[in-house]
Amino acid sequence: MKYLRCLTSACVVAGSLVALMASMPSQAGVQWKWRDANGVMHYTDRPPPAGTPDSQILSRPAGARSPKVVDAAASDASAPAAASPAKAGSTSGKSTDPELEARKRKAEEKKSAEQKAEDEKQAKARADNCERARSYERTLQDGLRISRTNAKGEREILDDKARAEEMQRTQEAIQGNCR
Repeated sequence: MKYLRCLTSACVVAGSLVALMASMPSQAGVQWKWRDANGVMHYTDRPPPAGTPDSQILSRPAGARSPKVVDAAASDASAPAAASPAKAGSTSGKSTDPELEARKRKAEEKKSAEQKAEDEKQAKARADNCERARSYERTLQDGLRISRTNAKGEREILDDKARAEEMQRTQEAIQGNCR
């Protein structure tokens, strides 16, 4: 008996669901039937484009309103104006996702920190080059004999012409590195 009662209540529930579903309007059967300006027949689940006259709409779903009939010239003039606010709103509105904003901010901070570290590294290298160039300039100005090794591996002493050339290169290095 218990088994029969369970079956009976299941049947009542199933019957209720069937009755409920039958009372709901089915969207699958909703169809628009209309003829375009070229005389081509269209069957869609969406209303025809705005500006289609009512006489060309042959069938519409129950309770559906006809699309607004708009003059073609007014339609062309209002379309860019209508698109502009939507476009402006979508591009001017900032993202409100806090996690995304935090990641962007963190990436920007990391990039600026890397740039700052690179700038400091270059500034330190320029300062070192400046100090070396000034020290070499003082050595050249002292008038002491300076020797260097040439490409053949021989030791040669700088004469006045070579000393002047070295002084010129050193001053250019100072101008480039000492700011």
